[in-house]
Amino acid sequence: MSLADDLPSLRDVIARHGLDARKSLGQHFLLDPTLIARVAACAGDLTGRHVVEVGPGPGGLTRALLATPAAGVTAIEIDSRAVPAIEELRLDVNAGDPPTERLRLLEADAMQLDLAALVPSPRQIVANLPYNVGTPLLIGWLRQAASWERLTLMFQLEVAERIAAAPDTDAYGRLAVLAQWTCRADLLMRIPPGAFSPPPKVFSAVVGLVPHAVQPEPDLFRAMERLTAAAFGQRRKMLRGSLKSLGGAALLERAGIDPERRAETLAIEEFDRLARLL
Repeated sequence: MSLADDLPSLRDVIARHGLDARKSLGQHFLLDPTLIARVAACAGDLTGRHVVEVGPGPGGLTRALLATPAAGVTAIEIDSRAVPAIEELRLDVNAGDPPTERLRLLEADAMQLDLAALVPSPRQIVANLPYNVGTPLLIGWLRQAASWERLTLMFQLEVAERIAAAPDTDAYGRLAVLAQWTCRADLLMRIPPGAFSPPPKVFSAVVGLVPHAVQPEPDLFRAMERLTAAAFGQRRKMLRGSLKSLGGAALLERAGIDPERRAETLAIEEFDRLARLL
């Protein structure tokens, strides 16, 4: 008998714990076990991996992750209503003689935590992120990308497309540069609104981020954040104007970049060159 066979349905969990999805928390729950298993599979082979999940809600993705050979799952939940639901799952999963600790639960704000300090390596993050904090969470994790083997994250489709966008496209911007400078970024799976409860107004998508072997030092990452904020803050301006506060034409000349170009035309390597000069 599998774990899923022994557990109540997700709809039953939601009803018993009053887990109506709240817009203020950016919540939209996936309930189809087959679809949830496909999301978990996007993370690849999790054998022996320590997985952190942010925003488990009623626990659908948590169940799918526990059905893999992962060493363990640490669930971070800020919604006090969902905590008892995940605690029930934790007690079921960890029961045994002797008891195990395959599932840990922390009631906390993931924005305030150093997630890499919570679990040993090899570690991954797999999460259906709350819509309202997905981007700031991602940027925080990119700052410590060296700590992670892989990030498998669900966003609104528009955000996912911005992460994976190529230069000289409408979606290419600050998020694409930061993500692709530190990781290989792939859009792995699109999910229609009707798959969620309640259905959002937009499609969602799963993005896979595999950190590069060499990562920027913290000072260099901060320089890239300043650079991309300035460059894309006024993206219709030529770079000599948008980067005026950072050195403008002189900085661009040192980097060998035409000051009349616009930010969206620069490759990741050119942004890297500018950030190192800063």
